[in-house]
Amino acid sequence: MGVLTRLCINFIIESFYNETWHSRFSENISQPTLTALWSLSVAIFSVGGMVGSFSVGLFVNRFGRKNSMLAANVLAFVAAAFMGFSKLAGSFEMLIIGRFIIGLYSGLSTGFVPLYVEEISPTSIRGALGTLHQLGVVVGILLAQIFGIEAIMGNSTLWPVLLSFTLLPAILQCILLPLCPESPRYLLINCNEETKARSILVKLRGTDEVSEDMHEMKEESQQMLREKTVTVIELFRSPAYRQPIFVAIMLQLSQQLSGINAVFYYSTGIFQRAGVSQPVYATIGTGVVNTAFTVVSLFVVERMGRRPLHLIGLMGMAVSAVFLTTAMALLDHFSWMSYISIVAIFSFVAFFEIGPGPIPWFITAELFSQGPRPAAIAVAGFCNWSANFLVGMCFQYVEQLCGPYVFIIFTVMLLGFFVFTYFKVPETKGRTFDGIAAGFRQSGSHGADKYSAPEEFNTLRGEDPDL
Repeated sequence: MGVLTRLCINFIIESFYNETWHSRFSENISQPTLTALWSLSVAIFSVGGMVGSFSVGLFVNRFGRKNSMLAANVLAFVAAAFMGFSKLAGSFEMLIIGRFIIGLYSGLSTGFVPLYVEEISPTSIRGALGTLHQLGVVVGILLAQIFGIEAIMGNSTLWPVLLSFTLLPAILQCILLPLCPESPRYLLINCNEETKARSILVKLRGTDEVSEDMHEMKEESQQMLREKTVTVIELFRSPAYRQPIFVAIMLQLSQQLSGINAVFYYSTGIFQRAGVSQPVYATIGTGVVNTAFTVVSLFVVERMGRRPLHLIGLMGMAVSAVFLTTAMALLDHFSWMSYISIVAIFSFVAFFEIGPGPIPWFITAELFSQGPRPAAIAVAGFCNWSANFLVGMCFQYVEQLCGPYVFIIFTVMLLGFFVFTYFKVPETKGRTFDGIAAGFRQSGSHGADKYSAPEEFNTLRGEDPDL
C-alpha cells in the first residue's frame, strides 16, 4: 500500500489533512506544514520497516519461524484499524501511526518469509521458491494500483477502506499458515527435535528418503556447537562472517539504490507527456510488467543461477537508465522521444524483476548457516529499509537539482553494483547452506576478503576450477 499511497491518492490524502486541520483551527493548513505532514506519512512507513527488519532475530529463534509469522499479523490488524478509521475520527495522526505500524509489520515479514521459505525448500528449487516472495510483493503492488483507480476505491469516499485492505492478506495467512509445518531446520538445529524434523521433511519432500537432508542439517548443527552465539556485532567482527554480511548488505543496497522507486515516481508524468489519455492505466501497465518478469525470474533462476541473473538485471537497468535520461533530456525537442522514454521505463522495470528485485531477498538466507542467519537477515533487511527511506526522503530534492539527469546518478550506482557483483558475489545455486558458509569461512581464514587461490574463488562462485 506504500506505493499505492504515493502514486494514486496522494492528492486525496492531502485534502484530508487540510480538512482536518481546518476543522480544528478554522484555517487552511500552510503549504510547508502540509508538505511536512505528507513527507512524514510517506517516510514513517520505511522507519517502521527499519525497526521491524532489525527485530527479526528477536523472534525467529525464540518463537520459531511459523509462530513469528502468525504473531506478526496482529500488527496488520491494528494498522488497518488505525488507517481505516482515521477519516471517521478526523485524525491524520491515526493515519500516520497506522503507516508506521504497517511498516513495522512489513519489515518483520520481509525477514520472516524469505527465512522460512529458504529453510523448507529443497536445494534444487530453493531459488525459485525464494522468488515467490518477490512475486507476492509485485502482485500486491499491481492489485493496489488497480484498486487505487478513482472509479474503484481511489476516491475521497473509499480511500480509508482501501488502506484498511492490508488486513486481507493477514486474514488469509491466519487461515492457511496453521496448515503449514514449522521449519525442520529450526526444529532440528535450534530445538533438537530430530524425530519431528524428520517427520516434517517426509511430508515436505513427499518421500521417506530424507537421509541426505537430515545429514546436512546434522552437520550444520555440529558446526553451530563449535561456534558461540552469533550477534549482530559478531557478524562484523568475525572474519568468517564479515565478507558474507558485506555481500548481503551490498545486494540489498543494489535493490533500493537502483532507481526503481524513482522510475515509478516519474512514470505517470512521462505517460502524460506522451499523450496517454489515462496515465494511471499506463502506470498499471508497469505493474503488469513488474509481475510478468518476476514470473520469468521464477522459472529461470535455477537454470541460470543467482549471480548471472543479478548481473543481467543490473546492466539492463543501467542501459535503460541511459536511454531514459537521453529521452527525457530531448523530450522538448523531439516529441517522439516520449515513446522512447516509455519503452525505457518498461525495460527498466523488467530488468529489475529479473535480478535486483527478487534475488537480494532470498540470497541473504543462502549465504549464512543456521546460527548467524537470523542476525544476518535482520542487518540486511535494516539496510534495505534504510536505503528505501533515504531515497524516499532525498529523491525529490535531488531531482529538483538535476532534473532528468538524476538517472545518471543511478546509472553510476548500477554499474558500481555490477562490478561488485561480478567480483564478490558467489553463485549459490545447488549448494548447501553449510557448503556456502564453509566457502566463506575458508576464504576468511586467508584474510582480508581475498581468496588464496583462483581455485577457491571459482569453487565459491559455483564454478568448476578444472574447466
